[in-house]
Amino acid sequence: MAPTEAQLKASKAKILAGGKPAKARTQRYLKSIEPQLKERAKSTLLLKGIKCSQAMGNLIKDMRAMQAPNAKLLTKKNQIVAFDMDGQKSLEFLTTKNDCALFALASTNKKRPNNLVMGRTFDHQLLDMVELGILRYKGIHDYGGSVPKKRMGSKPLMLFLGDLWQRDSNCQKMQNLLIDFYRGDVVDKLVVSGIDHLLMFVASHDPAVTTSNSSSSTPPRVIIHQHTYFCKLKKDPNDPTSKVPVPFLVPCGPDFTMQIRRAQFAEPDLWKQSLKQPQGLQKKKKAKNHSTNLFGEVIGRLHLEKQEVDKMGGRKSKALKRAEKAAAEEEREAIEAELGKEEQDLKQEFKQTFGFES
Repeated sequence: MAPTEAQLKASKAKILAGGKPAKARTQRYLKSIEPQLKERAKSTLLLKGIKCSQAMGNLIKDMRAMQAPNAKLLTKKNQIVAFDMDGQKSLEFLTTKNDCALFALASTNKKRPNNLVMGRTFDHQLLDMVELGILRYKGIHDYGGSVPKKRMGSKPLMLFLGDLWQRDSNCQKMQNLLIDFYRGDVVDKLVVSGIDHLLMFVASHDPAVTTSNSSSSTPPRVIIHQHTYFCKLKKDPNDPTSKVPVPFLVPCGPDFTMQIRRAQFAEPDLWKQSLKQPQGLQKKKKAKNHSTNLFGEVIGRLHLEKQEVDKMGGRKSKALKRAEKAAAEEEREAIEAELGKEEQDLKQEFKQTFGFES
């Protein structure tokens, strides 16, 4: 069971106060739950509300079977109303305490019968959640024991049918939530035998409400059908020589039809923050015009336009100004000396010619 934020703060305060530090086992556990570059699969917390019928209890049990081993089911009922402030704090506390990022709350009452709230958290605070009304449910046990069941830890194939998944913004966010709910472990490669079940989600408008409210401005309700199939891999009957198996789909459950009642999606700032990735996982940009010679030195090539150095004005310092001033004075003195010498030569020539000074 993961410690809460208050427990972590208390343990750090105890160390700072000079008390005995935590045991080595506790320190190892605290280090194992620290943020990592590659996190393991998200765990799901399944719990019951104030009132929960037998059908809704069987539904969350089937969800635990679908998400095992990354799911935890709480059998006791909880005084939680998901869309209230106190209920949201309780959900944040329970998900943090059980180290779960996803949750599903099943309940039933007179106003909202067969109610299922699915949501997720980020940084120990509520990110988004959707309230669903279960209209039809067929569990795994309703198919009998002869139907094969998925293996624990296997990856699902997920198929989304209907144009509402692309046109409706709420359906797009719901699709993202469903993928996060059932994806399991994040892997780089898959074995064909590890894919043994298919989840199909069909989104459409409620036909009864659509026809009755055709003239009204209220948007029609969205109905989502979930069907689960087991994939049997057999030889291709059309090509016996082929080694590539052909999947045959067998309905295995759970199957249910749900409608979106209420939704509370994440704020844009919190959503943007949840999508950030650490720098260690970001792809490095390819260095262009870089090469390495035989000695291991990096050589770069720069592409610049032709520079006109004559027209460029450089920075002038005080020393250069003084030098220019001194050179100008010397040049002026030299010109004055040369002019004075020429004037004396002219006076001497005039005296020799006319016998007197001009």
